[in-house]
Amino acid sequence: MKTMKEKVLEAYDKLAKDYEKHVDTKSGHNAYYERPAMMKLMPKDMNELAVLDAGCAAGWYTEQLVQLGARVTAIDLSSEMVDACKRRVGNKAEVLQCDLSGPLPFKDETFDLIVSSLTLHYIGDWEPTFREFHRVLKPDGALVYSVHHPFMDFKLFDRPDYFAHELLSEVWNKKEAGQVEVTFYRRSLQDIVNVTSGQFRIERIVEPQPSSEYKDKPEAMDWYKRWFEYLSTNPHFLIVKARK
Repeated sequence: MKTMKEKVLEAYDKLAKDYEKHVDTKSGHNAYYERPAMMKLMPKDMNELAVLDAGCAAGWYTEQLVQLGARVTAIDLSSEMVDACKRRVGNKAEVLQCDLSGPLPFKDETFDLIVSSLTLHYIGDWEPTFREFHRVLKPDGALVYSVHHPFMDFKLFDRPDYFAHELLSEVWNKKEAGQVEVTFYRRSLQDIVNVTSGQFRIERIVEPQPSSEYKDKPEAMDWYKRWFEYLSTNPHFLIVKARK
């Protein structure tokens, strides 16, 4: 039986080309929903800030952070995603293959900001990861992360026990990879808040609604017709901003 780490690696190695070629324009949940809400919680000027992109995938956030002036280190479990991120940003950021569930290869108090987009729900035990985030953040450094909203997983997967910490799987059908099974953990809101507040001071909790600023873009219209009303009344992702 495959371990969770092996399942995540297999899925995201397969998905790397889709993330590199299509997510920015074809995935409205990322482009018009999660990303605008995440970016609002970050400094507009990151001149010389040291930033860790924890779970960089194909490097969209890495690129945005670089453009805002940050000195970025990007890490991902998938070597294929690491390669895709490197192709995107070149030598403008340091990009490494790294497992967020283990010790991070950085000195204490290295970073001013940690950004983690839709990554932490692939990790079963958050305690070691958040201790490492705390260790590598500078005093008063910030952590901004997004995950599946507990209500979304509970509702869409019709689970019998909201409070259960459990594995769920679904099949994504992508243009490049075809059908890919993606496995992740579901946890309650109190688990998310309590683990975070065990290491950090929570500043904001955001249950995003779709941004309307992109609705007139031709490539976005189909997504808005399908999802805007639903996501305006049903939470899909959860975003947390916390500080050391």
